[in-house]
Amino acid sequence: MTWEVFALRYAERNARVRGDSFMMDDDHAAAHPMDYFMWLLRRGARTILVDTGYDAPEAERRGRPILTDPRAALAPFGLAPEAVDTVIVTHLHYDHAGGLHLFPNARLHLQAREMAYATGPCMCHDLLRMPFTGDHVCEAVRRLYQSRVQFHDGDGEVAEGVTVHRIGGHSKGLQAVRVQTQAGWLCLASDAAHFYENFQKARPFPIVADVTEMLDGFARIQALASAPGLVVPGHDPLVRRLFPREAPEAWRLSSGPLPMA
Repeated sequence: MTWEVFALRYAERNARVRGDSFMMDDDHAAAHPMDYFMWLLRRGARTILVDTGYDAPEAERRGRPILTDPRAALAPFGLAPEAVDTVIVTHLHYDHAGGLHLFPNARLHLQAREMAYATGPCMCHDLLRMPFTGDHVCEAVRRLYQSRVQFHDGDGEVAEGVTVHRIGGHSKGLQAVRVQTQAGWLCLASDAAHFYENFQKARPFPIVADVTEMLDGFARIQALASAPGLVVPGHDPLVRRLFPREAPEAWRLSSGPLPMA
């Protein structure tokens, strides 16, 4: 039995340039907007949330407004935040783990290396610490002490047809999610590739913990998918053009790209 997969857009940031998205880009000053997504997996009555977005206080703190509260993003699917019992955390950056507290009953699936990175000596460096927020990391630690974190070391299974795979690069414990869908194996790359261009043209994203891992990860995420069109980057507005719209801010990924894409 296959899973339905939806991309839920909760924020956008349009005041960006290509230099914010690609290392050593020849056209670094050209506009280059970014979308912010969470992902919902559904199979029958079972649901899994991949990442949690961030809330209004974090948006104000960082000066990056959100379009909708992450809890409201689930409303078109009739899903209350308290009903979410499984969250895959691709990594602990603010825009992926900033809403952990909004889903109080969820068990987290996280790479052990990500927790070690986010709570270890690397966070003494302002540059590496910048994408993290201490309260979000502390929420993950609180879940650990409530026996509600399942760690993975490399590859792991969350449910039948849903696996996680450590990629690294952007963050030390970044993991991609592989999902069995009607279109084949879909790879939710998260920030292993922010944009299609990152992995299609081997252009690294500038926020990076390990450039070699990021470059090697571009091949890995493509190998995890059944077809090139089933690799879904974490922040690319093109996703909204390539896949069918399911709700005002939701797109169905599991049926594959639109025929004209």
